[in-house]
Amino acid sequence: MAVLKYEQIADWIRARITEGELTPGALVPSQRELCERWGVSRATAIKAMDVLRLDGVIDRERQGQGFRVVETPLARPAGHRASGSSRLAGGHPFRRVGRPGDEEPPPHIAQALELGPGGRALRRDRLVVLEDDTPLTYVSAWFPPDVAEACPRLAQAGPLAEGTTHYVTRRTGRPPARGVDTAGVRLATAAEAERLERALPLAVAVELHTAYDGDGRPLVCEEGVTPGELWERSDQYPMGGDH
Repeated sequence: MAVLKYEQIADWIRARITEGELTPGALVPSQRELCERWGVSRATAIKAMDVLRLDGVIDRERQGQGFRVVETPLARPAGHRASGSSRLAGGHPFRRVGRPGDEEPPPHIAQALELGPGGRALRRDRLVVLEDDTPLTYVSAWFPPDVAEACPRLAQAGPLAEGTTHYVTRRTGRPPARGVDTAGVRLATAAEAERLERALPLAVAVELHTAYDGDGRPLVCEEGVTPGELWERSDQYPMGGDH
């Protein structure tokens, strides 16, 4: 499927942010600069900016008409990654927990990633927080070896302002084509309760999200753990007709 010009422009800006050419708070190229560089109309440049803004990557300047790279990137709890969804709509501030590392994942994660016995994956943890910095969801993202090898920045501690989905797609050429979300409830482990700053026993909602590429190969498996009283799901869908 051909990539539209405004998507190419948005991806180019995302790449410059991830590679450190545009740092948090830096001005992104103006609409005029984008029009000249890419040979596009002002409407196309505006659409590229809208994509990045809705993804929580850039924000409008308080003075003037330009945009800056956000100081604090947003992240979403695990799951709910339907096509067209944005981090701005479902995202919250977050902070990285520990350093990424190569580990043998729990059996249910290994199964989702289609790993063999003793298989290992790259783990990245984040703590999604509310506006008052109260922990909301503790998320562990696991990347299979082929993805981790192609995406070296996943092994670094800092956040990826463009988001891991865009980064992995850009580096591997494998966009997510299908997602599987599973929700359940259980008691938190001691480590999870500590991350969530809660006492045991603690009932938590658990969401497991696995993304697959067009060939059915897993790209990532995320497990999000949320205190029961903070977890909610709201869906909207058409109804009507006889079934």
